[in-house]
Amino acid sequence: MLDALEVGAETRDLVKNGAVSIGNFDGVHVGHRELLARTRANADAVGGPAVVVVLDPHPASVLRPHSAPARLTTIRRRAELMSELGIDALVVCPVSIEFLNRTAEEFFDFLIVQRLQAKVLVEGPNFFFGRDRGGDVHVLRTLCEQAGMQLEVVHPRIDDGRMVSSSRIREAISAGEIEAANAMLQSTYQVTGRVTTGERRGRLIGFPTANLTDIETLVPENGVYAARVSIGESGSAESTSDHADALVAAVHVGPNPTFDEEQRTKVEVHCLDYDGDLYGRELTVEWTARVRPIQKFSGADALTAQLRRDVENVRKLIP
Repeated sequence: MLDALEVGAETRDLVKNGAVSIGNFDGVHVGHRELLARTRANADAVGGPAVVVVLDPHPASVLRPHSAPARLTTIRRRAELMSELGIDALVVCPVSIEFLNRTAEEFFDFLIVQRLQAKVLVEGPNFFFGRDRGGDVHVLRTLCEQAGMQLEVVHPRIDDGRMVSSSRIREAISAGEIEAANAMLQSTYQVTGRVTTGERRGRLIGFPTANLTDIETLVPENGVYAARVSIGESGSAESTSDHADALVAAVHVGPNPTFDEEQRTKVEVHCLDYDGDLYGRELTVEWTARVRPIQKFSGADALTAQLRRDVENVRKLIP
């Protein structure tokens, strides 16, 4: 996996004199992938690195923190996906009020000319930069011409008459439409969290669950899902994954109305055919499909019967 480098006073030579694309790239979806493919091709043409610059956190998190969009991917996940697509370096540009107050010309000179010394820029037609989004692709083209750089504008990917975007994928995930989200991502949507102590009701009825906390990305709509789960490290820095293969799992998101719970973001993972101790471990959930919405049952027996049916459905969805 490629490293996520930070823009500093002395940006490393390995990101200079290549092809660069700048944005948030949350999700690394099908539209982003076209940008990345063109960045790779342009880098090969000029004999330099293929570099992506991610603005982190999302500018809205600094300007309008209460209305900032939920993340689809961590920086680590974005680096992993970009590495698979042939990107040589991911540069993380820390977003602050000071950074956002730079004019379009100052932004271009600071980041693109001085730090990256780019030969080619690759952007979408809706790219904006600088204070109050004062720069667009027309301004960018003029600045590139003045600096002797090339600019390629890649048109967005259209699906069902709508542009594929991170916002549209968030809508799908928030509605529980995981298969539609995965199609737009061209990868399996993931969340990662740490296992903590729960109510232990699941173990009493034969369906032990791992309760996830510290999730940094968007959790799907309430419901029961089919998923694959990878077991990562524990709290110990020396610990590494003890499961090379992902486990099939049934995942319950939301409260358990049978027991009059109200916790919205509760995520419970039941790994099929696994009964090891997961407490304190990091789990990555790869969401495949929604099995059903959550519902209230008459009691533990009715709930247990439904959970058996859920497990059967999950096995059918993930052989």
